[in-house]
Amino acid sequence: MSSSPHETAKPTLHLLCGKIASGKSTLSAKLANQPGSVAIAEDQWLARLYANEMQSVADYVRCSAKLKNAIQPHVVALLKAGVTLILDFPANTVANRAWMMDIIRESGTQHQLHYLDVPDEVCKARLHARNQSGTHDFAATDAQFDLITQHFVKPTAQEGFNIIRYG
Repeated sequence: MSSSPHETAKPTLHLLCGKIASGKSTLSAKLANQPGSVAIAEDQWLARLYANEMQSVADYVRCSAKLKNAIQPHVVALLKAGVTLILDFPANTVANRAWMMDIIRESGTQHQLHYLDVPDEVCKARLHARNQSGTHDFAATDAQFDLITQHFVKPTAQEGFNIIRYG
């Protein structure tokens, strides 16, 4: 008796780290095209749940915390059920990554932290193009990019993640 690939493949939690417009959502979409994989994108959830409440970085922090609290048990359940997830939430701070590590520990799943190490000027050029296209749920300004980037912390091996760096 042979088993199907779905039965033998272990689920993986894919995490994404990179500045605004570094390519996280693009990579997320590519990873989600793999069989048995599903992407959960913070920007989509926030836009649908809290669009009118999101006027500042403080609003984002508040709404994101609510979403993380609500979604964590669901994410753990999906991983335990054998679904590979691409968690398109920014793993850009130690605190965000600690939340993600809680999910890894609780679910017992394997993981990969995809770190997109892209220079600010490349990110800003992509941000301008993305804003012009109107294809993203949120359009950040250069000032918002600079403010949010101040909080960015590169991931380190000491945090316990399996880091894949894209340069």
